[in-house]
Amino acid sequence: MNKVGNAELLRSARDMAKNTTGHQRINALFDVGSFSEIDCFARSGEGYTEAVAGFGTIEGCPAYAFAQNSDIDGGAMSSAQAAKIKKIYNLAVTTGLPVIGIYDSIGGRLQEGADMLAAYGEILLGANNLSGVVPQISLILGPCIGTSAMIAASADIIVMSNKGELTIDTNGEHGSAGEAVELGLCHIAAGDEQEAIASVRKLITLIPSNNLSGVPVLDIQGSSNSAILQNNSDVKSIIAAVCDENSFIEFSERFGKSAVTGLSEIDGSTTGIIALNGVLDADSCSKAARFIRFCDAYSLPVVTFVDAERFASLREASKLSSCYSEATTGKITVITGSAYGSVYIATAGRGANADYTFSWPDAVVSPLAPETAAVFLWSDRLAGSANPVEERKNLIEEYKVTQASPFTAAANGFVEDIIDPKDTRIRIIEVLQMISGKRVSRLPKKHSNIQI
Repeated sequence: MNKVGNAELLRSARDMAKNTTGHQRINALFDVGSFSEIDCFARSGEGYTEAVAGFGTIEGCPAYAFAQNSDIDGGAMSSAQAAKIKKIYNLAVTTGLPVIGIYDSIGGRLQEGADMLAAYGEILLGANNLSGVVPQISLILGPCIGTSAMIAASADIIVMSNKGELTIDTNGEHGSAGEAVELGLCHIAAGDEQEAIASVRKLITLIPSNNLSGVPVLDIQGSSNSAILQNNSDVKSIIAAVCDENSFIEFSERFGKSAVTGLSEIDGSTTGIIALNGVLDADSCSKAARFIRFCDAYSLPVVTFVDAERFASLREASKLSSCYSEATTGKITVITGSAYGSVYIATAGRGANADYTFSWPDAVVSPLAPETAAVFLWSDRLAGSANPVEERKNLIEEYKVTQASPFTAAANGFVEDIIDPKDTRIRIIEVLQMISGKRVSRLPKKHSNIQI
């Protein structure tokens, strides 16, 4: 074939590719004109490979991505597709850039038999080896079932559209975005494909490129409502007041509701936010534990707001405690309400290895619930009381003011400072600046053996 014929063939192939779903999604994800495809002419069987892969910039941030192309054999996994994705993983490791995987596939190429199984295994191994080295985001825009779901679920953040399916069941049951959110698998459930892609574009600006990069610093927007904070402020109001305006992105909103987690900006710098509220059940502990491990992997500082009375599960309480104490990233705790016993120890005290612990003036810091501690310590004062119910209430209030006061905790060195609620944002900013250069050397070991 002559040179003119080759050029015509090239143009024809590229024009056809542009009209496929995989290419359209990739182009919507990356900045206009920035995407460069890798192995665009690689073949799978008689046709082109069932995935698009390459690199470019997203909101100016360099990143790699692959997109299963459902217009080519339903995006079925093949050894050729696996080779393409593995190349992306290898490049991500050597260059230290994040990877976004767009999933939409009917499954695997069964006719490839053992080769298809090996392909899945190699990608799963590659994704797990990448974990904690460069951030991975899974964008689920169609079926993602069986082993593909395991690969996608190993990412740091999972975003799903309303048409996404994520399930280990090969028949696709129990895989809707709503069900994935309820199970804590999906971090962000978007209304449609465009919203899901927009969420990923926002997220990529908030996370470091790799585990050795610094914390991203964006334009400082400030907070417009920090003055409204007071002792009875609810969790969402506290987060909104402390974080830069409209910057908080909540993860897994409908899973583990006693823990609120998400990424935000504080004074322009990316910060992980955890708010623990009420009774911490198993799901809430697991949610907070995984989030703090994610932040620690990429050295994102974590600010924890505590207003929690107790744990409901020993195993998950141990898991959360281990994750807090093991994390070497910057950690700030603000006790906004109750911090009783093991909750204080695990999330705010020395057991959490927090760099700085604040308390609001009306917070309650106690080794036991005041209702229990007051009666246990002063039971003799109830003996023979003419009105034991009223006297018990008075004892509990006295215990809160005297023995469980944050001033008592501060006097014993368990709280670094007691602050006015309206000063919370500025004080957090001051400490974040102070601990921004934190470096910690750990004992040599492969990893700790936590409850999982």
